[in-house]
Formats: sequence, structure tokens, C-alpha cells
Amino acid sequence: MSAPVLDLSLVPPLGDPRPQPVPAMHLSTLPSGLRLAVVPRPGVPLVELRLRIPFAAPSARTAAVHAARTSVLTGAVLLGTRSHDQVQIAQLLQAEGAELSVSADPDRLLLGTTMLPAGLPAVLGVLAELLGRPTYPTDQVTAERARVTERIGIARSQPGVVARTALAARRYGQHPYAVQLPEPGLVEQVTPAALRTLHRQRVLPTGSTLVLVGDLDPAAAADAVAAALGDWVGEGAGVEAPPLPAVGPRPLQLVDRPGAVQSNIRLGGPAPGRLDPELPAVRLANMVYGGYFSSRLVENIRERRGYTYSPRSAVDHLGAGSSFLVDADVATAVTGPALLETTYELGRIALLPVTEAELEGARRYVLGTMALATATHAGLASTLSALIGHDLPPEWLADHQAALATVTLDEVSGAARRWLHPAGLTTVVVGDAAQVEDQLRVLGPVETVPSPTPGSPA
Repeated sequence: MSAPVLDLSLVPPLGDPRPQPVPAMHLSTLPSGLRLAVVPRPGVPLVELRLRIPFAAPSARTAAVHAARTSVLTGAVLLGTRSHDQVQIAQLLQAEGAELSVSADPDRLLLGTTMLPAGLPAVLGVLAELLGRPTYPTDQVTAERARVTERIGIARSQPGVVARTALAARRYGQHPYAVQLPEPGLVEQVTPAALRTLHRQRVLPTGSTLVLVGDLDPAAAADAVAAALGDWVGEGAGVEAPPLPAVGPRPLQLVDRPGAVQSNIRLGGPAPGRLDPELPAVRLANMVYGGYFSSRLVENIRERRGYTYSPRSAVDHLGAGSSFLVDADVATAVTGPALLETTYELGRIALLPVTEAELEGARRYVLGTMALATATHAGLASTLSALIGHDLPPEWLADHQAALATVTLDEVSGAARRWLHPAGLTTVVVGDAAQVEDQLRVLGPVETVPSPTPGSPA
């Protein structure tokens, strides 16, 4: 018995995307230099907190040590203060329905949590202790350091991590962004004294941003922040990453992993920043190329050829510059053909016009995901933290949505020619050189290097 045929005429058409509302945000700056953004959102009895502290390495010379110390600090900062030990801190937070997370990327240190509205003063009190009076106790730091070293050793054995770090080193050269993962040997040398020094010098209110989103009164929330964090002071301001170096075309780099059954293909190049008027067109060109399941890249090397399961591309923003990135993990035997099709699709979108149907599909997807990303307290808090941390107003969301809605076919094609063409991208492949090097040399020059062993510099 044949399966019933779906009558697509019964599916209602998509409506027009809803305008992105500008959040009612209350901005202020404490005497310490800490910027505060309070966004009242009644209805759901929760509050989201995001504290963004500029935390970039100041130079390539110090980047490796900075990355090692930061990797330990993100866990060790929660190990105790002058008033409470690690267990007591966790109990104080949990009493308010909160659990504080601490993470870092090449630009920032980020502290975040969700809490009940009535717990805001208590959670801010714990946060004030962690920011101003941490102890970094020796025994606990030693255990945390061992945990981080083990975790990094495992990560460095993963081909996707090897590919990501190799691409960053290839693209950024003598820049702090080239250090994507700390060296285990440097992590093992991190001391409690070094963490206290790093905290004192870099965990500073000036340049930092605190975002609160949820069921709260703006004036009362501002008073609670001033009362709890008024004594968080420090000399100097957070460090931003230096400008990116200019990197010219370079041959494909093949990182040899003998015996690998897959090859990890990574491409990367510059992209327009959030304030660049060409960003909306580039975002839509990226979506058509490889940014979602209905893209050309997915249709080609996944659906039609079966080379890979989840190829994708993205536009990524860091403080010192933005990137267009492509990645695909493919079977060793089809490494060359997969890279050929990947670059073919880049050339095709740069040279041949995008269709109206492709543009509208990409436009609806981007506008829809933007709306979903800011629909929840957590999503809006994270989005605003990123925007304010880069000195962008909340109106950017509505302005960017309006710009996306009016991008033309010609603008997408022009942006693709300038930003997505394969000659402007750096390419790294991680795989078994004995099996794939000859495949790749058919496509152009190849520089083959050994894969870093776990524990050695990437």
C-alpha cells in the first residue's frame, strides 16, 4: 500500500516576520565604571544575570600564559572567599535558585546565572565576594589545575579541536586569537599566587557590563547592584584584543593524523563587523551557501553526494574582528572531492546570482532565529551582554532586522563576491596524509605538518 501524498496546498503560508521589539532597557554607570543594564520583563518569575568582563590577552607574547591562567581561573574563582568556602557559596546560591557559571573566550570573562526575583540581593552579595574577595586556596587550586590539564589533554586528542586550533594559528599568526587552547604544560605551572595577581589586575569594573533581565523593578534592581557591588573597585580598565594582522593567501595546510578515518575540513576568512552596513547581505549570503539545512552546501555534499553529515558555515564576531567560517567532517576517501565541492559552491555563490526563492528562505530563517534568540529571558540577556559589551545600543537589534528585511539580490551577490570567494579564505585539513595528500595536491599547493600530540603546543 503506497503512502499517502501530502497535499501542500493545505499548509498555510508563512506570515510576515514580526518586527524586532526594542527592549525597554534602563542604563546606568556606577562610580566604579561598571555599566548596568536592567530590562524588566514581567510574566515569568525569573531573573537572568550576565556579567561581562573584558579579558583579552594584551599581546601575542603573553597569550599562551594568559590562556593557561584563565582556564584555571574560571573554575578556581568559585573555590572560596574570605567569608565562605566553596560549599557555602554553592549553598547560598542554591537557596535562591541560582547556580553561577563562569566561562571565558578570547575576549571576555563571563559570569551568568538564573535566579528567583527575590534572590537578587543575596546573589549579588555572593557575586561581590567572588569579584572582590576571592582566596584561591592552594589545595583546591591544585585539584582544579589537575582537572583542567586532564580536560585539555583530552580535547587536544579530538580532531575537531586540532582543526580549529590549526586554523586559528594559520589565520591569526602573531595575535592572541591564535591561541585557542592552553598548553597543558603551562596550565600545570599555574599557581594560586598567579591567579590572585591575574584577578587583581584584570577582574575590574571599568569596562565591564552587568545585564539583568526579568521580573524586576529597574530602580530597585539598580539600588541592589549599587549596594552589593559599590565596593568592587580596581585600578585600570579591562584589556581589549589588539587589531588583527593582515594575512595574505597561503597554501592549504594538511595536519597529518595517521590512521584517521575522517578528514576535518576548515576554512576561514574575514567578515564584516556588526556595524558594517554590508553585514546583513553577508549573513544572508552565508545562509544560502551553508548556514542552515536548506543551504547549497548541505544539498551538495550531504544530500546529493553523501560526503558528510553536517557541513555548515557561519559568521562569527570577536572583539578585534569578524570571521566567515566553513567546516565539514568527511570520509578520508572523499577528502579531495569534498573540498572541491565546498570551494565550488563558494565560487558559484560569488559568481552566479542567488535566486529570489533562496534569498527569501534565508531571510525568513535569519529573522525567525533572531526572534527566537531574544524571546526568552536567557536569550535576551546573553544577546544584550554581547551588544553592550561591544558598545552597541539595544536598537541595533531592530535596525539589523530592518536591514535584513530590505537586502536585495544584487546586494547579496556583491557581498558574496567580496567576502565569500574561496581565494580569500585560509584552508586547513586534518587527516591521514598518506591517504589524502595526493587528493589535495590536485587542487593546489599543500603544506603538510604533523599533528600536535596531546600535551604539546598546537
